[in-house]
Amino acid sequence: MAQPSKLRMMLEMIRFSHTIFALPFAALATVMAIKLPLPDGAAVRVRPLDLVAILICMVAARSVAMAFNRLADQAIDAGNPRTAGRHLPAGLLGRHEVTIFAILCAVGFLVGCALFLPNWLPLAASIPVLMFLCGYSLAKRFTAAAHLWLGVALSLAPICVWAALRGSAVLADPSDLLPAVILAAAVALWVTGFDIIYACQDEAFDRSEGLQSVPARFGAKGAFRIAAACHAGMVLVLLVLPSVVPALGLGWIYYAAVGSIAALLIYEHCLVRPDDLDRINQAFFQVNSIVSVGLLVAAGIDCWMG
Repeated sequence: MAQPSKLRMMLEMIRFSHTIFALPFAALATVMAIKLPLPDGAAVRVRPLDLVAILICMVAARSVAMAFNRLADQAIDAGNPRTAGRHLPAGLLGRHEVTIFAILCAVGFLVGCALFLPNWLPLAASIPVLMFLCGYSLAKRFTAAAHLWLGVALSLAPICVWAALRGSAVLADPSDLLPAVILAAAVALWVTGFDIIYACQDEAFDRSEGLQSVPARFGAKGAFRIAAACHAGMVLVLLVLPSVVPALGLGWIYYAAVGSIAALLIYEHCLVRPDDLDRINQAFFQVNSIVSVGLLVAAGIDCWMG
């Protein structure tokens, strides 16, 4: 059997398919940003180039963060039986190759941010955003809040999209960011919750290596309770959005979607238990991809119908 190409292995290494978790929220923020008129009543003008730039920035930023994560965790991954087969510890890819890939993706992200000019906000925030995204990879060495760090990192997507499309309004009145911040809070709670569940696989290893995680600190049972609280918080935040920003026109379709999301999250917590993690990949990928895409479709339709 022929060996997969380097590019294919690189995409496998960064779990490129998992881009589906954050990209729908960036797309939803785009729809919301266009739907709401500017403070002076004018419509938001979005160039086709802006949409291309959003896609470039989303893919490139996540790729940088994942490549850096694999570089930073190579030794840790090699010692963990669950991750020892990953591309770097298994020797399928070299550190030099992954480093070049990360640098190229970082350059791509900067180029994507520059495409929003004359709105200079994305370019000004590009380096701090990249530093925060990559900082997640080091967080578990000193804080059990690493899961929240990851959640906030992904939640930057709707905020950054909002600032990129409504830069003048944000500069004139930072409260213009409120709809994006509410959506970002929902993303942060959602990601934090499912990352805590996913980390339960490594509870014993993390504890033995002195790594910080919610399961290592509170045990699997405690971790599941915290994850459930995060997911309940996500649903509550989503329920608040229409009343805080009535101009979005979110109605029964949106509320039906939020109800479905609540049911899916309950199902996710039924699929896996502290003493039974066998179906964690099904809970992690399949359920969560439906959550993100489903909310985009329902809220997007409701926005334009409202």
